[in-house]
Amino acid sequence: MRKYSNFTIFLLCLAIFIIDMMAFYWLDSITQLMNMPKLRLIIHIVFWFFTIGLIAAIVILKARLDNIHPQRKHLLITSLYGLTVSSFIPKIIFVIIISILYFSNYVLSEKESLLVIPVIGLLAGFLPFFVIVYAIFKALYRFKVHHLHIKTETLPSTFRGLRVVHISDLHLGSFNFRYHILERAVKLINHLEPDLIVFTGDLVNNFAWELKGWAEVMDKLKSKHGKFAVLGNHDYGDYSSWASTDLKKSNFESIKYFYKKIDFTLLLNQGTSITIDDVEIGIIGVENWGMPPFKQYGNLNKALRPVNHLPFKILLSHDPSHWPEEVVGHTDIYLTLSGHTHGMQAGVNLKNKQWSPIKYKYKHWAGLHQEGDQFLNVNRGLGWLGFPGRLGMRPEITCIDING
Repeated sequence: MRKYSNFTIFLLCLAIFIIDMMAFYWLDSITQLMNMPKLRLIIHIVFWFFTIGLIAAIVILKARLDNIHPQRKHLLITSLYGLTVSSFIPKIIFVIIISILYFSNYVLSEKESLLVIPVIGLLAGFLPFFVIVYAIFKALYRFKVHHLHIKTETLPSTFRGLRVVHISDLHLGSFNFRYHILERAVKLINHLEPDLIVFTGDLVNNFAWELKGWAEVMDKLKSKHGKFAVLGNHDYGDYSSWASTDLKKSNFESIKYFYKKIDFTLLLNQGTSITIDDVEIGIIGVENWGMPPFKQYGNLNKALRPVNHLPFKILLSHDPSHWPEEVVGHTDIYLTLSGHTHGMQAGVNLKNKQWSPIKYKYKHWAGLHQEGDQFLNVNRGLGWLGFPGRLGMRPEITCIDING
């Protein structure tokens, strides 16, 4: 909330109040059908108690934000975010549906109106509420393994059957030090018996203190031929105010050092290789490269130099916007692995069809994409940020098998 002005917070509170006024108007119309005055009064009190409490909590948090410890601050902000979404969206849907039913009332008899409008209206409000509650308390940590299979003649024969496990966007601060949750994901990854484990950035939300205790969990990740990582836009500390540049630099250095503790090779605009039977393939990692307003720290040309001669190369680049701008058609990099979008943590997945509002910002926002002989995989993220839930966009572990 540090990023939002007092006027923005005022507009948010005003929007909540107006929607709640409209919702209460229709709720009152429905409760008038009840012959229990005391129950009606209880319903009305509970309704306004929650509304006033939510607005008051937002205002108080904004006023006291600078005096709250960062760890507690994040917990309070995400909790309020979840409460606001779980209240605001169902009420908007409730108001829209019941308004449509009321103003199309001429097609219903008076008896039908007394039954249909209240029932459908309440369902329109309660159903989204329960869906959002499920997204927050259940789906958020229902890790899903996506299996992908790619065939290519470019991969040297000694590497045929290469299994790459791709994870991204851990945002460890959002787990609030609940180590046992991520340990479930670690077990799933190790069960896949990967040849390579790659992580494509956003280890933290902002701060190195978020990493406390996580080395013991992350160090349990096992692969046959190495573990590699790059940084994401949240790993640079750019989204916080710092008392000095030295503090920001110290925070950044601590985040980079964490990768040494968990035996990951952090690639900072660097290229390296892995070898089997004297045959090499290239692993390239660039720093964050995104379209404005995201920073462009990445230098692909520099990272390519040590491995440009190798026929098969895998690139780790946090932001999928990088692929069409500098990779596909510009290089011979076979496979690019990205994250960043989280699939907006909300969408629809039906067999081979998928949709999310994030598609209007990112052309390549989730899953496997191909142009010619080049591939891009966008991981939906293993952690979360902002809204503490996932709607139809489960946290992802990608298992990619590459064969000839």
